[in-house]
Amino acid sequence: MGENKRVQARKQAHEQGIYPAPLNEGRSRNMQANRRSDTKPEVALRRALHRLGLRYRKDLRLDVAEVKVRPDIVFTAKKVAIFIDGCFWHVCPEHGRQPTTNEWYWAPKLRRNMERDQLVNSALEAAGWRVVRLWEHEPLPAAVAAVVAAVKPDTEHASETSVTSRQPSNQE
Repeated sequence: MGENKRVQARKQAHEQGIYPAPLNEGRSRNMQANRRSDTKPEVALRRALHRLGLRYRKDLRLDVAEVKVRPDIVFTAKKVAIFIDGCFWHVCPEHGRQPTTNEWYWAPKLRRNMERDQLVNSALEAAGWRVVRLWEHEPLPAAVAAVVAAVKPDTEHASETSVTSRQPSNQE
């Protein structure tokens, strides 16, 4: 879609009340700059896993039952799906916060994100996948350990169907 069409579509959606107009151009640029993939925590984790000799697929689309999902990192042979969740977008209990501006839009959107995460986890687990969800603030060594525990069959987490390493970190 061309830039002009995108601007027009956005303006029309604002006028219809589908989503709020940005507070200012700076905020708009900031929100548009948010990445869906290749975020800093994701890239750091991938590099660390690669250094350990682990090979994976990134941003691979999985069609499981009626659910289409793109985990950040996928170990296809081991059926392990890794998600690195942003604190704002997935409502981190430590860093997530309720929006104070345009809450009519953001509160339901964030709730839908959390519901979608649960749906994705359930669908993947029902299909025999192990799901690892990490927060973006997770210290890299802890994130690597959680992934290795899920991928390596001789670790203590190998018998679990899902590994969630969402404990608050002590690092700021």
